Amino acid sequence: MDNWALHRLLIDHEGRRTHPYRDSVGKITIGVGRNLTDRGLSGGEIDLLLANDIALARTIVTQLFGQDISAISTRRHHALLSMAFNLGGPRLSKFIKMRGAIALGDWDSAALHALDSRWATQTGRRADHIAAMMRAG
Repeated sequence: MDNWALHRLLIDHEGRRTHPYRDSVGKITIGVGRNLTDRGLSGGEIDLLLANDIALARTIVTQLFGQDISAISTRRHHALLSMAFNLGGPRLSKFIKMRGAIALGDWDSAALHALDSRWATQTGRRADHIAAMMRAG
């Protein structure tokens, strides 16, 4: 059986979309005709998406904080990864004062700067938890 021929046929019939859209009957759909409204995602698909998003967060953190960031404590590294996961690179890069404090090794100030943001207001408990992780190391 020619799987590539089947792939091409399904893509021709369904289209290939990187972002969710409503199909012709109003169902939320993504990819090649994946009906999220009725079918959703399997546990394995969720895990794959999470693994890809964590890899992206690691790339963002390395780009913004340098290779040396892996030498910090696991808790602090996870705090930054969580922020990168949530915010993405462009928005995390705007935390200039927090990034400066981290560059100086001043994690208490970094936590304060993280909390002094619209992000902290929007995320509440998450921001408090991340700030505590930064402080505690």
